[in-house]
Amino acid sequence: MAHPRTAQRHGSTRRPARRQGSGLPFLIPFIVVTVLFLIAPVVYGLWLSLTEQSLMGNGGWVGLGNYAEALGDDTMWTTLWHTILFTVMSTVPLVLLSLVMALLVHMGLPGQWLWRLAFFAPYLLPVAVVVQVWTWLFNSDVGFVNYWLGELGLGEVGWLTDTEVAMWSIVILTVWWTIGFNFLLYLASLQAIPDLLYEAAEVDGAGFWRKLFSVTLPQLRGTTVLVATLQVIASLKVFDQMFIAFNGGSGPEGSTRPILQYIYDTGFTNYRMGYASAMSYIFFAVIVLITVAFQLLTRSRKDSTHER
Repeated sequence: MAHPRTAQRHGSTRRPARRQGSGLPFLIPFIVVTVLFLIAPVVYGLWLSLTEQSLMGNGGWVGLGNYAEALGDDTMWTTLWHTILFTVMSTVPLVLLSLVMALLVHMGLPGQWLWRLAFFAPYLLPVAVVVQVWTWLFNSDVGFVNYWLGELGLGEVGWLTDTEVAMWSIVILTVWWTIGFNFLLYLASLQAIPDLLYEAAEVDGAGFWRKLFSVTLPQLRGTTVLVATLQVIASLKVFDQMFIAFNGGSGPEGSTRPILQYIYDTGFTNYRMGYASAMSYIFFAVIVLITVAFQLLTRSRKDSTHER
């Protein structure tokens, strides 16, 4: 008769084999969605850029002709410059101001819930509502901004009609609208910094500014790179604000027309879908190059800081 422990030991080794199933059935829905809504449109758009396809009918094969035409198109380069200019003008305040706002809230200002709501609430508004509100504020005749400029004895400004000011107007609008998202990213990162670092700094006699530059900002370096990268990509894709603010126009003397609006006008107004597709892929290549260059720049600065 087998010993109970021996029988138990033998019984424990006779466990039923687990089924070795495949996870492919769970991936099929995601694969289908990716192919239909990502890969297929990219491939079709690439083929489209090599043709003279129009909304009015089929076009012939032109190969790289559309790309050659786009590279020599002065309007495309002008609108691309407008887009890059807007990106630079909007990214800097959207990174710096959101950091300052997060620092103020993290320091424990009275009524924190109100500050958080006020900073983040505009981000929840649709772009059409935001643009409508700011076009009223910027109105040259009855606008709130010009009214107070007049009350202060300053001259009126053509916020949406002056070629030198129109781009700044769109930047101000965009910063007010989208800064809440960056604010939340910074605030979450600030709350994740260990208190032990601040306590050690206080033991060493560090004051507010010393702790800010020696503890807080170094700990936020990764978040700053993330925020700046996301903001550069988002700003390069600007379209809605300018299109709605100027009722589908290009601003005073075309001074605010982004490249995406030129692509839209080429494809859906002039019906040149093939040429519009070619410009889209050129713009996509520009976005990739700018993003990669920005990542390499920030990484090299980070490595040099660590070496020090």
